[in-house]
Amino acid sequence: MASSGTAAVASVTALLGPTNTGKTHRAIERMLEHPSGMIGLPLRLLAREVYDRVTARLGEREVALVTGEEKRIPERARYWICTVEAMPVEREVAFLAVDEVQLAAHRERGHVFTERLLRARGTLETWFLGSHSMGDVLREVVPTARIQSHPRFSRLRSSGETTLAALPARSAVVAFSAARVYELAERIRRKHGGAAVVLGALSPRARNAQVSLYQAGEVNHLVATDAIGMGLNLDILHVAFADVRKFDGREARPLEAAELAQIAGRAGRYLNDGSFGTLAPVARLPVPIERAIENHHFPAQRTLWWRNADLDFSSIEALMASLCVRSPSLRLRVSEGAEDFAALRELAKKDEIRSRVQGREHVQLLWEVCRIPDYRGLLLDYHASMLGELFLQLSGKAGRIPSDWAAPRIRKLNDTEGDVDSLLARLAFIRTWTYISNQPDWIEDRAAWCEQTRSIEDRLSDALHERLVARFVDRVATAKTLRARARSRASPAEDESATDLEHPFAQLLSLRDELLRKHPATAPAAGAADWLEALIAAPHESFTLDEKARIHADGEVLARLTRGTDLLRPEVTLLLDDLGAGARSRVQRRLLAYARDVVSELCAALRAQALSELSPAGRGLVYQLEHGMGTLRAVQAAEQLAALTAADRAALDEGGVCLARRVVYVPAMLETQRIRWRLALWLAHTGQLLALPNGAPSLAVPARSSNEAYAAMGYPVFGPLALRADVVERVEALLERCARRGPFRPPAVLANKLDCAREHLPALVRAFDYRALGGGRYAREGRGSAGVGQKTR
Repeated sequence: MASSGTAAVASVTALLGPTNTGKTHRAIERMLEHPSGMIGLPLRLLAREVYDRVTARLGEREVALVTGEEKRIPERARYWICTVEAMPVEREVAFLAVDEVQLAAHRERGHVFTERLLRARGTLETWFLGSHSMGDVLREVVPTARIQSHPRFSRLRSSGETTLAALPARSAVVAFSAARVYELAERIRRKHGGAAVVLGALSPRARNAQVSLYQAGEVNHLVATDAIGMGLNLDILHVAFADVRKFDGREARPLEAAELAQIAGRAGRYLNDGSFGTLAPVARLPVPIERAIENHHFPAQRTLWWRNADLDFSSIEALMASLCVRSPSLRLRVSEGAEDFAALRELAKKDEIRSRVQGREHVQLLWEVCRIPDYRGLLLDYHASMLGELFLQLSGKAGRIPSDWAAPRIRKLNDTEGDVDSLLARLAFIRTWTYISNQPDWIEDRAAWCEQTRSIEDRLSDALHERLVARFVDRVATAKTLRARARSRASPAEDESATDLEHPFAQLLSLRDELLRKHPATAPAAGAADWLEALIAAPHESFTLDEKARIHADGEVLARLTRGTDLLRPEVTLLLDDLGAGARSRVQRRLLAYARDVVSELCAALRAQALSELSPAGRGLVYQLEHGMGTLRAVQAAEQLAALTAADRAALDEGGVCLARRVVYVPAMLETQRIRWRLALWLAHTGQLLALPNGAPSLAVPARSSNEAYAAMGYPVFGPLALRADVVERVEALLERCARRGPFRPPAVLANKLDCAREHLPALVRAFDYRALGGGRYAREGRGSAGVGQKTR
């Protein structure tokens, strides 16, 4: 991150307020105004939602996704979407944001959020997003922060107590244990036809699939733990608390008003009002708590959890002592009960571990192993035992986990049989291996193990989703719901606000929506689901864009580019007819990201680091070149060219920009593939279809053709011909050599070089500012537009 000197002059903003105030949205928009940025989010699922949103605008080649279990880091990443724990804080970015900073008061995770508050900074700007209750403590621990707040977009009102039978549609029922969630989902299935479930123990893929059921309207109820409370944007109109006590890892305790508000705030989306209450037999919330939630008034947070970040790895004892250093402020409480520290204390008791620790590197390795999350939720002894085995392998002679040791442990997890609890147990363990395989230099053949663990996790997630659907969704009732949705789509008078089918979380598994509509008793098509997931996860190279603006994959036309806000920001229209609403949303997001990647790759030379320090004139020239897709008549940029400094010219030359007398162009953008992309973008923006020139040095221009269209594909028009930009210089040089000897006739060799008819030559020569003398001869006229750039090479 920025040095302390840089951070001192950079602005720090604390954007505080209740849920549904657009804090995260504002932070993302602000980040994208900067040349680079990073945002830390509290959940992997939320990080993925934001990643999907940003890549739909910029493409995947400029955006990284970093979580404990998933790392997508392109070479030219400018924006980093991360979970808070996984933020690569050593990387310098212009803008940095941390979401849900009130989690600094969370007993287990709080010290990480506090560390980000104290140390993580963007070089130009930093934003912290969270609850109003953080105002006082932030003013003390981050005194340079400027506090801002915004009102909630919609109202939140208490509806008191309700029964299960009277539970309104688009409701989320909240409980605080898996057993309680299952019990409630079973009851809702009998009363209302089905429910989706969201638990912290689900993998992101399984959670996505369950949320899809709800978001796409297949079921009208969601049963969840407080996992829904952290920023997930769901179409919930009512939140019903089936429990108001939770076990926090140490004791069962009543939820605080602020905790209730965080969850209740999921009700109401954007301008739609929401309601909250309790589910009988739970008594109605006390009136003061209801009023506090409605008015967003809660006691100020007094202290935050803190842990020393300057660790001493000289020995195990020194490390443990440094983790227990007293805090520098009364506002900061030392965190000694975190899971990783508890695991370290447990392993430090084992002689076999102590005997293996030989120096600073081993102490640091032991600490990294202790920080592996306990996805299985085991007792400390069991979790520490597994960590100890891993450390012994990593600290052995090879310094890595051998494949023959890992293989049988991973292989036995590749089993999709069993009930919900069995699948959850395997899923939790494979998530541990996914985390391990994503660590650099921890396991032999890391790339292969990353792929295998991810594949197993996906299969287990899909199997778990199917079991949950089978257990908690009545297919007959679901078919009726789908038919009702079909009727409501056909009726423009129906209120469309109840279910937003284009929401980013409307992620139906493949074609089940359509299959169930036509055949209610049909099970989900696993092959179609696999195709959909493979398409969404496919790398850039799996897609192609032809000159007719069509996007292909595996020989199938998926979509076409259509007119967007400008030439370089086209939209995508799907050409697939057999997808449900959720599946369409996901595929469109992926193909829109591909379209942004195409533009980024096309313009890569103009966005290179070498051009980042140009003068205003240089930046103006680059802007014109981008919107000309790499080719510009020099006369169009005469003012900018005249104002270029020597440093500008050197940087442009280094960046691959050619400043010729009559044209300014980027040679790399004249490659056949890039011309194909240029034609596609032009067609999408204007509707004009042009033939691919296939490297021809010139093209005959029909009467009444658009000169701008030819220039857009790299062939500026001179008289009757469109010349490839790099050929213009050669024509200029040849005519100059002829003119030096006096009046001349157009040389026949010129027609051969341009592969054009000889009758085109007289008009072409006149277009280069030579005047006719009679007898078919020509002489030099005034320079005209020549000389604007630089001498012909």
